[in-house]
This record gives sequence, C-alpha cells and structure tokens, in this order.
Amino acid sequence: QVQLVESGGGLVQAGGSLRLSCAASGRTVGNYPMGWLRQAPGKEREFVATISRYGTSTAYTDSVKGRFTISRDNAKNTVYLQMNSLKPEDTAVYYCAARGSYNPGSTEYAYWGQGTQVTVSS
Repeated sequence: QVQLVESGGGLVQAGGSLRLSCAASGRTVGNYPMGWLRQAPGKEREFVATISRYGTSTAYTDSVKGRFTISRDNAKNTVYLQMNSLKPEDTAVYYCAARGSYNPGSTEYAYWGQGTQVTVSS
C-alpha cells in the first residue's frame, strides 16, 4: 500500500508556472511507475504524464508536450510536475498516481492521491 499527497496547486495567470509535488508514504515510490492525471469540470479524467521507476522514460499527452516536465526523486519519495506556459484549458484537479507497470497513456492506476486544484486565469 502506498499513500500519495499532492501539493503545489493554486491560481495562476495564463503564461505562468506551477510546480506540483507528490509525496509518498508507505511503500517506497521507487517501486512504482508514477503518473499525473487531471480532471476538468464536466470532463473525464485524462492522462497528463508518466515516468518510469528510475526516471529513464517519460511520456506526455500531446497538449502538454514542451510545457510540462515530470520528474522524480526516489530518495525523497517524491514525484514532481513542472508546468510552464500554463493555459486556461489546463485548469483541472491534478492527481498523482502509482501503478505496477509503465504504460504511457493509461488512466488505470492502483493508487491515487486526493488531488490538487490548478486554476489558470486568462
């Protein structure tokens, strides 16, 4: 079992930046590929980014490529999502999640955080 807690969300103007953090407890986060997903009001949850166990592979949904960067520090049991050049359409609740295998694009994860709100104003 692993517990995940996100932080770093907030309100930012379009073009601004935020850095989300996901702190894990319980089992070490280094056992799991990790992902960030988001859900906007009235929309289904969607994949944003994922990173393999040791950070050697990453993948992103097309709409955030070149703007978002996922990274991890297994020694700190933490995963990050650096979000630059934010757009109003990035507004959503962002979730950190863990799964047993690296599978870019999947929204099926075993463990989830509670989510953190990101709001981008125009």
